[in-house]
Amino acid sequence: MPVTDCRISRLAAVFLLIACVAGGPVVAEELPQVEVSNIRRVFHNGEHNAFTDLIRFRDQLFLTFRSCPDGHMVHPTSSILVLSSKDGQDWKQVHRFSVAKRDTRDPHFLIFKDRLFVYTGTWYSGDTTLPRDQYDLNMHLGYAVHTEDGTDWTEPIMLEGTFGHYIWRAAAVDGKAYLCGRRKHQFVAGERGNRELIESAMLESDDGLVWRTHSLFQETQGDETAFQFDAEGNALAVARRGSAPAELLRSQPPYTQWQRKDLDRYVGGPLVAEWGDHTLVGGRKSLAGEGPKTALYFLRDDRLVEVAELPSGGDNSYPGFIAHSPTRGLVSWYSSHETDEAGKPITAIYLADLELTSGLHPILSAPE
Repeated sequence: MPVTDCRISRLAAVFLLIACVAGGPVVAEELPQVEVSNIRRVFHNGEHNAFTDLIRFRDQLFLTFRSCPDGHMVHPTSSILVLSSKDGQDWKQVHRFSVAKRDTRDPHFLIFKDRLFVYTGTWYSGDTTLPRDQYDLNMHLGYAVHTEDGTDWTEPIMLEGTFGHYIWRAAAVDGKAYLCGRRKHQFVAGERGNRELIESAMLESDDGLVWRTHSLFQETQGDETAFQFDAEGNALAVARRGSAPAELLRSQPPYTQWQRKDLDRYVGGPLVAEWGDHTLVGGRKSLAGEGPKTALYFLRDDRLVEVAELPSGGDNSYPGFIAHSPTRGLVSWYSSHETDEAGKPITAIYLADLELTSGLHPILSAPE
């Protein structure tokens, strides 16, 4: 919701007091405030609905997410839904797909070669729910569907070169598509739970369907990573690192050498998007005593400045974003902070409108 000037002033004073005690300076920068409005639940069918993404294609808005009657974990009953809208208010389902004996999850959009792709990482589950002690990263496999008009969609297509990889967000630049592919080092068997053996590869494709390893950008503790490319082709990425602080990564073509910097907070299900002159980052935060929440940040001088906390709680995050203009946008996320008539938590899909307004934002620098 909008933050009043009075509240901003009080917030700045609190930051100043904290900084003086901690020995760190405060710099007031002209970062805009983010007003969050028109918060609405756009989908709930009694199932577990999660992991969102948004995009604009052929003058339509598209929203995708996973829906599963059996919950968050690995079930062959899950499916990916795609909804479309002209105005962001009224949505209709235009596609739904699943993969036999696999859990489809974490769908993400990509416009590539004049087609709209939906990519999903899938766990092998078999005929029923997969017990946690049988989770095997080496059995992961990527799938995609695509459309040229937003109406007629392909059946799920297995992505060559992704077996043993858990694929995540996609991006494209200079005629090539890139995916984050999480995998075990040398596809070692066993060693469940050893995050030091999990690496993240940048996968590359010429057609969006056949993939090859381009480079490694995380050699240990690989996890969900969002890429963004600028006009010169330079790559920026925000990478989750389990429950540890997230990592900021940068690379220049040909993306074989990466600069890494630890951020000051955990970011679950990271989003990175360009919004006017700003880089927007979103994802789950988890603060002691507050529980998990979905938050939005601006990236400034390689640090995250929180600009909004979305209504959320429990199982939540994995936002998507569309910039309508340099000052207006739309954000999606999922959350389980609401309950049904019986008082049972529901896990639903939410949208909110975003608008930038001028104002000073206090930037707190940590002491040397």
